[in-house]
Parts: sequence; C-alpha cells; structure tokens
Amino acid sequence: MKVPLLDLKIQYASLRKELDEALIRVAESQHFILGPEVETLEKNLSSYLDCKYAIGVSSGTDALLIALMAAGIKPGDEVILPTFSFFATAGVVARMNAVPVLTDIDPITFNIDPRDIERKITNKTKAIIPVHLYGQSADMDSIMGIAKRHSLKVIEDAAQAIGAQSGDGKKVGTIGDIGCFSFFPSKNLGGFGDGGLVVTNDEVLAEKLKIMRVHGGKPKYYHKVIGGNFRLDAIQAAVLNVKLPHLDAWSEKRRKNAALYTRLFIGAGVSEREGIAAFDKKNLVLLPKAVYTDSGHKDYHIYNQYIIRVNRRDELRQHLMENEIGTEIYYPVPFHRQECFAYLNCKDADYPNSNFAAEHSLALPIYPELTEGQIRFVVESIGEFVRREP
Repeated sequence: MKVPLLDLKIQYASLRKELDEALIRVAESQHFILGPEVETLEKNLSSYLDCKYAIGVSSGTDALLIALMAAGIKPGDEVILPTFSFFATAGVVARMNAVPVLTDIDPITFNIDPRDIERKITNKTKAIIPVHLYGQSADMDSIMGIAKRHSLKVIEDAAQAIGAQSGDGKKVGTIGDIGCFSFFPSKNLGGFGDGGLVVTNDEVLAEKLKIMRVHGGKPKYYHKVIGGNFRLDAIQAAVLNVKLPHLDAWSEKRRKNAALYTRLFIGAGVSEREGIAAFDKKNLVLLPKAVYTDSGHKDYHIYNQYIIRVNRRDELRQHLMENEIGTEIYYPVPFHRQECFAYLNCKDADYPNSNFAAEHSLALPIYPELTEGQIRFVVESIGEFVRREP
C-alpha cells in the first residue's frame, strides 16, 4: 500500500469541472493581476473569517513582510517570535533590518510560550509574531494581554491555520493587529501556485496595506511611501474561490483522520493519550493534542500537519519510506541553530522544547482523502518499528 504525504490530484479530480471553468474564465478575461476575481476572493474571505478587511497578496511570506512594513517596523526594532517555525517567520524580520528575538515553544501545542515573551521584552520591542503552528491557535488571550500592557503590535502568522479558532471562538488571524495567511498548494486552502492574504479590522492599516501592495503608489505612479510588488494574481483567486466553500469540510475530515490516528496509536499500545510531553515505556509515540479552554470553546485544530514525536526519528522515517509511506520533518533546525542567525548569539540551552521538537518530530499523512486502511497501515508500520529494540 502506498501512502503519500499529500496527494493533491484527488482533490483536483473532485473539483475538476469547476476549477477548469474558473481557469478558462480568467484566460478569456485576460485580466491576470488583481481585478474582479481577487476582489471576489477578498469579499468571500472577509466574510468567512469575520473580519473587516481582507487583502490578497503574492504569498504567505509577502503577507508577513507587508504586515511588518504597514506596522511601521524599523531597522533595530525588536520583534518577538518563536524559534520553531517555517523560516519566513524570522526571515522577514531580518529583511526589515529589525531584530528577531526568539522564544521557546509550548511542549504540547508547539506554539510560542507566552511566559517566554514577557522575559524577552525590552524598550526596543515593537511587535510580537505568534505562529499558529500546524493549524492550532496560539494562546492569544495571554499574548494580547501582554501586547496591551506593553503597547506592542501583534502580527499573527496564520499561514498554516486558516479556519482554526481561538479560545473565544474567533478565527485566528483576526485577533491581533494584522493576520497573515498562505495559499501555498499544500495548505488546507491551497492555490495552483503561491498566494497569500493579510487581514485586519483597522481601517488605517488596511489602507496602508492596499497601497503598499502596489509599490506604495496612490494614485498610480505617485508614491508617498515605498511598498513592493505584493499583488495576488487572478488565477490563484479564481482557484481559491472554487475551493473556499469546501474548506471547512476538508478541515473536519483532517480532524477525523487525526482522531483515528490517536485511537489507533493508543489501541496499538504505543501511546496512552494525547499531549504527553516525554517518552516512557508506555509512550513510545508522543501524540499531538487539540487544546480545550476553560470557556468550553475548542481551539479548532485544522491539522495542516499531524505531528508525532518519536525516538530514532530519522531511522523511523527511513523505515516508512521503505514501506512507501510519505513523511516530512517540520522543522529540523530551529532559528537559533540556523547559521544565518548566528549573530543573534542565542544560547542553545534556552530553547529545550524547540530542540526536542526539532530532533523528534515527524509529520504523517493527514490530507482529507486518506482512507482508513491507509491510516491503519501507517500506524501498524510505526508500531512495528518503535517496539523493535534498537
């Protein structure tokens, strides 16, 4: 049995007629950059996310970059963010000649640890970038409280988390000053190439974002500010308009697949329950946990990734590859260990949870179209390996 990490051909086949018609519509219009398709998408996503302003941009990375620009981040400003994330989270801060200030993560959710945020604030701190990693909300109540006390901007990196909810039921990305999303093809809502979105409820920020998206020109060719080429193309918008109505159903199927993984791992005797942070004889596979809050709202994990942690991770990955099971490591090198950030002079021992995640985490197939048989095969293959003496 083959189990790829992701198979987008199945999704395309289910929507082939609508998607092909959308592509032809754009081709016939010969309107490729911004325009009616993008405007429709922005309206649809504003409604879906329940926010006032949604602005389509060229990628998730550019969403973060334009957000920092609109927030007024200057060279030398400090921006607090987790050391464990996709590179863009820190890369955009460095590109602004600002200083990435790295924090450790929570060992259960993989998200930024609010306690570490408080310790890192200085008089140079201007913003916080919480990352809703793998599709689960960071602790936004705590983060927004910290930001309010210290007058800091909050730019949410929700690249992997469109549709995920925070503890109060709000969708992530709409809670801070600016939210940033990615439509990279592997995301729950993915395009046919690069694409992104910035959202805000602030009219002034929204206007800045719209102007900066087109090189800072308003009107065209007249520039009071410097922006960039951050425009979303019409083909991506047309594809996303077709896919958006299916997003919640796809995310729910991912949740069901995650629940099946959990039941099967527990049934196989290699895990006791979700959310255990350390290995022992009864927990050879550490399972992710969707966190519930005291208010009763579920932080709806959309499982852009389903991440387990295991000993001998690289050997297990080779074993699964030999069984034609796709996996990936998100992420093998935290920012504090990246050569390009050596100038930050971070102490490796300050990031134990991130180091543990980097050395033990493995992403398993979780896409909506997986069959129960495929998931059972993955669990059986992993169980066979972890029970084997090294």
